[in-house]
Amino acid sequence: MPAYPNDSSAEIAASLGALESGSAVSAVAKRLLEIFTRGDIEPGTRLPPERQLATTLGVGRSAVREALAALEILGIVDVRPGSGTYLRGSASELLPQTLSWGLMLGEPRTVELIEVRGALEIYAARLAATRISDEALESLGARVEEMRASVDNLKAFVEADLQFHLELARAIDNTVLLDLLQSIRSLLRVWVDRAVQDTDHALLAIEEHAAVHAAIATRDPDAAASAMAVHMHTAGRRLAGSVLAQQ
Repeated sequence: MPAYPNDSSAEIAASLGALESGSAVSAVAKRLLEIFTRGDIEPGTRLPPERQLATTLGVGRSAVREALAALEILGIVDVRPGSGTYLRGSASELLPQTLSWGLMLGEPRTVELIEVRGALEIYAARLAATRISDEALESLGARVEEMRASVDNLKAFVEADLQFHLELARAIDNTVLLDLLQSIRSLLRVWVDRAVQDTDHALLAIEEHAAVHAAIATRDPDAAASAMAVHMHTAGRRLAGSVLAQQ
């Protein structure tokens, strides 16, 4: 893989340019994201050192460091102590430019984003009740069983939870809604990973997912939306609590 100071990394430095005076950490992160989402930089490329980025952008190293930390939380870059910072993958797949404002998320906006996610998930469940195929419905049920089987392995549990919601979104055949849900999930990923902290939380989540699956199976949009609303209320409180606990 390319590594600094090879061509791709040199291109990053050359593309930056100074930021306007007084720019916040979010401006640094957004400038880097703009470069990454163009598709010119190969995954695995090592970025220029913090000192060089700070000099080129005309900001302090602390601003660069905090911006890179935000990008790492979102899964865009991989910070390796003693080695450098690397572009993890295609940022355009992980975080569409239309939601790049998420880099500015603080506590209030994160909580608001959790509310938006809940509304979209409820709508997705409503649509799924009339659109989901029998095959996709069976697959959705299999995800619930995976959650049951991994109740003592919270990392595997969270992954099964994620796949449940992704498969539900895919089943409604609405690309825009799917992209929005995937993007919001990326923005909230660090909080989602921390939200389920014990077996009791996991067991409650299983009951709620099973109820959503059962409601969708009845092909009743109102029942499906209602079941998902119950789950989103509980999950939203857990997520918001995880955010507030870190403030």
